[in-house]
Amino acid sequence: MEIAIWVIIIALFVLSFVGIVFPVIPSPLVLWVGFLLYFFFIEGADLSAFFWIAMALLTIVLIVSDIIANSYFVKRYGGSKWGERIAGIAVIIGSFIIPPFGIIILPFIAVLITEMVQKRTTKEAFRASIGSLIGFLSGSVAKVVIQLIMIIWFFLVI
Repeated sequence: MEIAIWVIIIALFVLSFVGIVFPVIPSPLVLWVGFLLYFFFIEGADLSAFFWIAMALLTIVLIVSDIIANSYFVKRYGGSKWGERIAGIAVIIGSFIIPPFGIIILPFIAVLITEMVQKRTTKEAFRASIGSLIGFLSGSVAKVVIQLIMIIWFFLVI
């Protein structure tokens, strides 16, 4: 039974990284399910209150870092609020259309069109699209790093 639980935990940790390419998979939730499986079915005493508090804080940072990165870069490159919103929606839709390329191409095109509809010049719209792309990529890198920290910490604790 314990081996089956470990297989599920490892699969959940891998699935959390798939959530970076397919944003409809809630990576933080998937990680937490893995932690909770260990806690309830293997050896809960290994995971201290400090571990749970740290994981809660890292989960908040994980969620907020993605939002902040996207918002920061779209704004920095001259994008509008609508451009930010459309980029987020396009990332989700793009994860189903020619994955993983859809999550890069669709937001870029969607922000470009959104900014041009708002009477921006082609240059301004293109810059906002580049900002959307950089924001998504930097948010993804931040998610990978934070998730790795969480998983490594888990294995160090147990």
